[in-house]
Amino acid sequence: MPLSDFTTDLRLYVQDARDAFLWKLDGLSEYGVRRPMTPTGTNLLGLVKHVTGAEVLYLGETFGRPFPGAPRLWISGDAEPNADMWATAEESREGIVEAYRRVWAHSDETIRSLPLDTVGRMPGGPGEPGPALTLHRALVHVIAETHRHAGHADVVRELVDGEVGQRKGGRNTAPGDRAWWQGYRDRLERVAKGAGGRA
Repeated sequence: MPLSDFTTDLRLYVQDARDAFLWKLDGLSEYGVRRPMTPTGTNLLGLVKHVTGAEVLYLGETFGRPFPGAPRLWISGDAEPNADMWATAEESREGIVEAYRRVWAHSDETIRSLPLDTVGRMPGGPGEPGPALTLHRALVHVIAETHRHAGHADVVRELVDGEVGQRKGGRNTAPGDRAWWQGYRDRLERVAKGAGGRA
């Protein structure tokens, strides 16, 4: 398979995750998109902010294409712990979503303009070079990272208002109304308790 076909496939998978992310915000209030739904504070808008920073790092800075004003990943040492995992009161939903869309275009230009075997260098610590990696590896990392966090967004959105599925309308989930899902969940609970009694 020609490398250009691999690029098309990889681009398709990253865009699929990006699109899934943004529909998870549809129809929710400001509180709903910011609401911390786990003991560690996982929230929908913070997840979008985080994947924006990850794309900029891996598909921008690593290949000499910084994107000014993008969220910085706290893990890189450029921000306070978890700064990229939530939206401050001064940050609007529209601003975060717009930044994510602009980063898509920036990343897509990196993907279009460079061969997959192009070697880039991640930013390193003060006075230290970061690790080298190919565009192929960076893009695979972004796909894995974005899909992983899209899975988090699936669960968070379900906890917020019950909306499920990879796409609007939940076409990739079993059909059933609220009563069917409650019966299904109750059945799983019974099986889990029974299995727990055998441990």
